[in-house]
Amino acid sequence: MGKKQQIIPIGSDHGGFEMKQYLIENFSKEGFEFKDYGTFSEASVDYPDFVHPVAKAVNDGEFEKGIVICGSGQGANMTANKYQNIRSALCWNLEQTELARLHNDANIMAIPGRFIEFELAAEMVKKFFTTDFEGGRHINRIEKIPVGI
Repeated sequence: MGKKQQIIPIGSDHGGFEMKQYLIENFSKEGFEFKDYGTFSEASVDYPDFVHPVAKAVNDGEFEKGIVICGSGQGANMTANKYQNIRSALCWNLEQTELARLHNDANIMAIPGRFIEFELAAEMVKKFFTTDFEGGRHINRIEKIPVGI
């Protein structure tokens, strides 16, 4: 994974806890650091409590991109997308992950912790953090996403 963003904000609920820990452990070996917003166990929790801090940090410019994980990825994705400057993409495979960056300039990836293998999730994270936005015809489209601007 490229070194563009050394510290990666990450948050999950109990459904994404094991995957979050796997990603942190594996990418830490490659020199990346994480700002872990929790959760810190498999005890049942509410995903918005751990997604909001990641989305707010990216929204406010503290980080360029982030990762949120819940069981299906849906709730985490919906929560992150409540922020004006967030373009969160629910990522299920490599092609979709790459297109989310290329065409949509996604700045948060939402991962379904219970539906994909950990190794695939790691490949998707690499793809997400190393793929640049294509720009061009996609700029007008993403500029029309925020409401009230």
